[in-house]
Amino acid sequence: MISSEVRQMEETYQSVTEAFSELREFFVALTRYLISVFRLSFIRFEEGKGVFVTSLYRQRGKKARRLMHTGMASLAAVGMIMAPVIAQEFPGTSVNPWEITSGPTVLSAATDSPQTATTVSEKMRDKVMEYVVQEGDTVSTIAEKFGISEETILWQNGLSKKSAIKVGQTIEVLPVTGMSHKVSKGDTVHSISKRYDTSSQGIVDFPYNTFTNDETFELAVGQIVVVPDGVQPAAQKSTPRFKRTAPDAGTVVASGNFVWPVGGSISQNFVWYHPGIDIASRAAPGIAAADAGTVEYAGCLGWGYGCHVRIDHGNGYKTLYGHLSSYGVGVGQTVGRGDIIGRMGSTGRSTGTHLHFEVIRNGVRINPFVVLR
Repeated sequence: MISSEVRQMEETYQSVTEAFSELREFFVALTRYLISVFRLSFIRFEEGKGVFVTSLYRQRGKKARRLMHTGMASLAAVGMIMAPVIAQEFPGTSVNPWEITSGPTVLSAATDSPQTATTVSEKMRDKVMEYVVQEGDTVSTIAEKFGISEETILWQNGLSKKSAIKVGQTIEVLPVTGMSHKVSKGDTVHSISKRYDTSSQGIVDFPYNTFTNDETFELAVGQIVVVPDGVQPAAQKSTPRFKRTAPDAGTVVASGNFVWPVGGSISQNFVWYHPGIDIASRAAPGIAAADAGTVEYAGCLGWGYGCHVRIDHGNGYKTLYGHLSSYGVGVGQTVGRGDIIGRMGSTGRSTGTHLHFEVIRNGVRINPFVVLR
């Protein structure tokens, strides 16, 4: 009985072992089959890809010229359609770009002199640059070349009027007439302007002077500040400083002439980075319209011009009056020449009470001295 059960268990074990062996052989065979199928599919895919790539390679550039010409023609058409629309969006202009004519330009290879000359880039300089003295250079010619005063070069390089410069010598050239100042502890825009006998507003308006706080005009110790129209302290007594003054505003008379909007001292002139003049007066007087016209803008900003008024005079001219403490006109209102439109102040990007006055002719800011009477 026992031997019969043992025999039955041995037969069962043998059957299970054979089943597992057959199952293992099955999975081995299945794996080999799948591998062969995937390998064959991959080979066929690579062969098809090669044929496709070869076809593309043979046709390379076949339609490139056609596509390029079509694209350029489309861009030109869009430009022609959009140009008049864009032109109408520019303030103060009503110029049709397709009606502009340009005179003939003649280019010549001939020169008046075969001598070689140093050409200075017309790009606005943003910092003090180094210049190597060339043959024939003098302080006056270098100053003229860079559009600054001779004193600016002398002061920046510690030279006197009797000093001689030599070929190969490196000198520092400021971007504008004035001084450069390395900020020390306790320096402020006001203290620097007082030291160099100039306007603090000029320091703020110079576009490449930076501040740690744009609202209070705080400076970082060690930074270099450009002081436009500044004078070396040692030279202030020997260098007369004549400050131009603005006459009182004229009476209300219908005229095409411009009158001074306010009386005071000219604290800053018209330069490339300051497209107007600043007229300062501690009395903060009323501001008059320089000519008759229609108020185009009257409002306040927390930056830039601050509270300001812009008048369209209807003859291609506009005038702007910035940093007002208050204004008494509204958009669309007409004013006469000499009418009081507001009061001098120090709003916006300003360091003290003054008027920023601009004259705009056909959309371009011009020097107000050209038209003021």
